[in-house]
Amino acid sequence: MEVPGLAHNITSPLSPCEGMLKDLSLDAIQLCERDGSKSQDGSISEMEELPVPQNIKISNITCDSFKICWDMEPRSKERITHYFIDLNKKENKNSNKFKHKDVPTKLVAKAVPLPMTVRGHWFLSPRTEYTVAVQTASKQTDGDYAVSEWSEIIEFCTADYSTVHLNQLLEKAEVIAGRMLRFSVFYRNQNKEYFDHAREVQGNRMLPSVKDNSGSHGSPISGKLEGIFFSCNTEFNTGKPPQDSPYGRHRFEVRADALFNPDTNLYFGDFYCMYTAYHYVILVLAPKGSRGDEFCKQRLPALDISNNRFLTCKQIEEGDGGLVFHHAQDVILEVIYTEPLDLALGTVAEISGHQLMSLSTVNAKKDPSCKTCNISVGR
Repeated sequence: MEVPGLAHNITSPLSPCEGMLKDLSLDAIQLCERDGSKSQDGSISEMEELPVPQNIKISNITCDSFKICWDMEPRSKERITHYFIDLNKKENKNSNKFKHKDVPTKLVAKAVPLPMTVRGHWFLSPRTEYTVAVQTASKQTDGDYAVSEWSEIIEFCTADYSTVHLNQLLEKAEVIAGRMLRFSVFYRNQNKEYFDHAREVQGNRMLPSVKDNSGSHGSPISGKLEGIFFSCNTEFNTGKPPQDSPYGRHRFEVRADALFNPDTNLYFGDFYCMYTAYHYVILVLAPKGSRGDEFCKQRLPALDISNNRFLTCKQIEEGDGGLVFHHAQDVILEVIYTEPLDLALGTVAEISGHQLMSLSTVNAKKDPSCKTCNISVGR
């Protein structure tokens, strides 16, 4: 059963959350402070008889919900009419200051059988550490509340987006992907030192590294999936890669079929923007049976390599029966290849354009207010 709503400084039953939940109603209450002291108007009193929740357990954690239960002494258990739940984001230096900045986190629920589900994307974000404590309460005949002391404080972390959430993002991305343009190479821009290091230290290979935290906060690949970022977008008027890049003036180019072919699986990874009109789609290319492929199978929606809205590889029926490749025109594709790659498979050359640092997506934060690329769970 879901927690019915928020109860921090609530003075009227006409809460904006009241109509959002089923079966349970939101009571107009004012919570006491953490130490159990009375509120200024004396509407909440402390009674020793009410049992304090013990051994709090959190389970069934998702990106925007969790189940909570606890043990209680049997004395006065029948007098409990409500539970007060104090849910707070555990602050850290990397917390997203734009997320739910002013949303209260004091919750009140009628005393339903445990465990109960706490659910709400308006106060829970994915991949976020929280603290939670519980009070038992008894509603008096005059409308005041008697409360127990607060329980111990428990910490937990919400989960990543599930494939259900990623499919919702996928559907949104498909809407704006646009028509498909033909391309023939994948490319990766870096500085000269990067390629020198690959030649001299890494056996002439580019090696996968852990994906940064750019994109959706709930993305299951951020900080976990290892891969090498490539681009494939082309200029509309030339059909070739652009000469500008935010990542460096040296570019490795490789034939598209070296990374993308019938022995490769394709996965949808993310859809986001950075407070600009540009939207980005992250795709993952993983050779079948590879370690990266096994990782993605469990977490990401798989795409048909010959029939999707973002990146396709099709067999030519006429002539030599080779492969033809297309990419979506209206989104910027970031393609992650999950395996090491030998520089001998392509070429490295200096581009003639500029290094546009402002377009870099390294650790870029997603715009939580964009209606095009957000779904109704934590951003």
